[in-house]
Amino acid sequence: MENSSNNQTEGSLPVARVVENRAVHLVVIEDDKFLRDLIVRKLTKEGFVVTEAPDGEAGLKAMREHLPQLVLLDILLPGMSGFDVLEAVHKDEKISSIPVVVLSNLGQQEDIERAHSLGAKDFLIKAKHTPGEIVTRVKEILHELYM
Repeated sequence: MENSSNNQTEGSLPVARVVENRAVHLVVIEDDKFLRDLIVRKLTKEGFVVTEAPDGEAGLKAMREHLPQLVLLDILLPGMSGFDVLEAVHKDEKISSIPVVVLSNLGQQEDIERAHSLGAKDFLIKAKHTPGEIVTRVKEILHELYM
């Protein structure tokens, strides 16, 4: 049974609503353990189910296994870059419809345009957003997509 106190925040944005009879699941693909832990803790506190991935390959595997409602993706990753991940997501019919939000310190216009051309729903520059602001943006995007 859903706990209604966990379903709304100030401003009426959904927190952990049930989407297709399951809790909202997110995948966070971030190699910086400190930042990843901080974001995962914030998201979990808000009621999201979160799977962590320290690199692109693990992130793609998590996406295929869990079919999350949203992915947060860093661009500068060991091995496979975030751009490579976006290309792989775009080509994989099983996961191509999963919305991806890029979370990176790359902020050049060409990086932002490239991410969007590869299907990213949004591009957040880490240095300009607190973890709390990132969570708020995740909620806004989920609200736009699923409510």
